[in-house]
Amino acid sequence: MFENIGFGELFIIIVVLIVFFGPKRIPDIAQSIGKGIREFKRAMKDVQDEVSKSINEEPTPKPQKQNELGQPSANQDLKRSAGTDAKVQS
Repeated sequence: MFENIGFGELFIIIVVLIVFFGPKRIPDIAQSIGKGIREFKRAMKDVQDEVSKSINEEPTPKPQKQNELGQPSANQDLKRSAGTDAKVQS
């Protein structure tokens, strides 16, 4: 990224930083920039872990009720048999 920066350009950047911020504030600024970069990397790692975890997880099938499968329940069987017996007897 900074492959084309030579010694002269780097020296000018350092001088400009010292003029604007002073020699006492530069370590504080560098420290806060470092903390921000570490926090950003940590957050990116957490997001990547969550995404890979959700991709690798197999979805668990939902338990289906007996009626959803098309099979009659015990109460429905009794009602059907009682209804057919009444019709046959009359």
